[in-house]
Amino acid sequence: MTDLSTVVTWVDARERLPHSGAPVAAAVTGRYPAEPGSASGDEFWLVLPMHFTALHWGKDGTEHHDCFVDSDGIVRLPYGPGGDESVTHWAELPTLPGAATRIVLGEGVPAALRNAYPAA
Repeated sequence: MTDLSTVVTWVDARERLPHSGAPVAAAVTGRYPAEPGSASGDEFWLVLPMHFTALHWGKDGTEHHDCFVDSDGIVRLPYGPGGDESVTHWAELPTLPGAATRIVLGEGVPAALRNAYPAA
């Protein structure tokens, strides 16, 4: 059986940022939009898959530096002043099950999957 255990090491985004292009798990904090008739929405803190980049151009043409971007193109800055949602901590994504890498492309995929699902 493939060992499916992993250890996550969270890094405080105020202390250190990942390298540009790194796929990460990001702990994001913010506030949900207010429901009709209420003053403000609930606060949240959750984990999202994102990538970090030194330079990102938003859909509206805004230039962002040292930011985290999710798959929908939403930009979140490291924890600190400004912004409705920010990243408090980040962690490297774990490697694929039974592998030493986070990505396998093309012809290597079938063999990688076979290694992750050995015959019983």
